[in-house]
Amino acid sequence: MKPNGQQDYDLVIFDLDGTLIDSKLDLANSVNFTRLRMGLSELEHRLIFSYIGDGATMLIRRAMGEGLNESHVQRALEIFLSHYREHLLDNTTLYPGVAETLEALRRLNLAVLTNKPLRPTQAILQGLQIHDRFAVVYGGNSFEQKKPHPVGIEQILSDTGTARQRTVMVGDSYIDIQTGRNASVATCGVTYGLASDTLHAPKPDFLIDDLRELSHIIFGKARQSPTS
Repeated sequence: MKPNGQQDYDLVIFDLDGTLIDSKLDLANSVNFTRLRMGLSELEHRLIFSYIGDGATMLIRRAMGEGLNESHVQRALEIFLSHYREHLLDNTTLYPGVAETLEALRRLNLAVLTNKPLRPTQAILQGLQIHDRFAVVYGGNSFEQKKPHPVGIEQILSDTGTARQRTVMVGDSYIDIQTGRNASVATCGVTYGLASDTLHAPKPDFLIDDLRELSHIIFGKARQSPTS
């Protein structure tokens, strides 16, 4: 830590799925439940995992495939969300190091900005007993635009009164990094998440293999990502 407890950042904004939580199995199970209810066959989990990251509506559009009209898409979305609300904590867990990292950064402003709808986001955070760690939580239906639009970060900056040069966005995908870039804040990619293979473009300012490494970035001990 720097002298007198100083750090390089005052606000850390986290993505949720693939960054704080490993939720892919519960999402895949709800997708396949939906497909069966819609008269379709199940998909391999690995394929469904590749569809995650742009919110529930896009997940369902991808998983249902081409040929469904809008009314069928909306029906599938209703089935998916209803099932997922009942099963969102069946298998979902925190990634290793998340609890320790949130504790280490407890004196900072922490926030969640995800493309997952707000209601299941809050239920998961509460169920995993980390909701109270965050000053603000926003989901994919909190604003008219989802990530990578910067509106969510702009609102969090306003909510917390934090300067953008004192803010870092943390996520597992190019969407999170592009969101940070669009808002002109620092970015940190995590390599263990769902979409870490997309982090090569745009390149994050920092790249870590374990969330516990984030403390080194916050307190000025980390090197910038070799991809920068």
